[in-house]
Amino acid sequence: MNFATLDLNLLRLLDALFREGSTVKAADRLAMSQSAVSGALSRLRHALNDPLFIRQGNRLVATEYAAGIETGLREELERLEALLAPPATFDPRTAEGTFRIAASDFFAELLMPPLGDLLQKSAPNLRAQLVDLVPNDYVASLERRNADIALIPDSTLPEWVNREPLFHSPFHVIARKGNPGTRGLEDGTQMPMETFCALHHVLFSPEGNLAAMGDAALARVGKRRQVAMTVPVFSGVCRAVGESDLIALVPAQLASKVAEAFELNVFEPPMEIEPALIIGIWHKRFDNALMAAWVRHQVFGLMKGLDADALRN
Repeated sequence: MNFATLDLNLLRLLDALFREGSTVKAADRLAMSQSAVSGALSRLRHALNDPLFIRQGNRLVATEYAAGIETGLREELERLEALLAPPATFDPRTAEGTFRIAASDFFAELLMPPLGDLLQKSAPNLRAQLVDLVPNDYVASLERRNADIALIPDSTLPEWVNREPLFHSPFHVIARKGNPGTRGLEDGTQMPMETFCALHHVLFSPEGNLAAMGDAALARVGKRRQVAMTVPVFSGVCRAVGESDLIALVPAQLASKVAEAFELNVFEPPMEIEPALIIGIWHKRFDNALMAAWVRHQVFGLMKGLDADALRN
């Protein structure tokens, strides 16, 4: 027998013949005509080089060869049926697994605490992992970091990636309380352009770039700032500002979150900066993965609330 050329539908028919012992009943079981069943049985006999069934009165009796494969055939068909069946209903209370999120450490502050609380209460056996984005190629994080989702600024995406808009992230200026360069400025007000450009800055840049969105906004009004250092994580930016006379331009949600802990003042920037749209992306192959879809929904729900938080602050 050449298995590569065998019509696997014939195996379903063979199982039906075993179960019914009649071409008529097998035809009814499979919603086929009796002549179609007889033709298929003929092809099976040729493919397997065995009569398979001998007619005995009104019944078909399996040959010794056929009887020897009956149980194994049924088990394999049941295994295939289970393999190809739609996934069972997902129950987060009993589910086990790991969900990987590729994102900047911004989300260590803004996402992981509420997500940890949510999972502990609703899905205690699920594990969440926050991993770094692939520098200069955030979309590659889905495969090179084996991430279930990546949280990134909006960008052009390849066809195999799905996206969902999450929140807009404006920018605020942070400076330590007591910074002599901001003396006389009231917390929450707009920092004057001359102050913003005169003070030295810490720039968030995982790649070590010396310019970012804020610099492009300054260039549009003919101004430049002084970047004194770059740091690859937002936590490092905030700590550097909190322990020096440097200032930084950071996402407004982060500034609001860490201002008290790092003893920071928060100001509006002196120039207009288009808020960054943060999106969630994932590989289309996970569209129907029940655990991934459930956690993705929880993460995106938490993130979408940040738009309202930004407006209140």
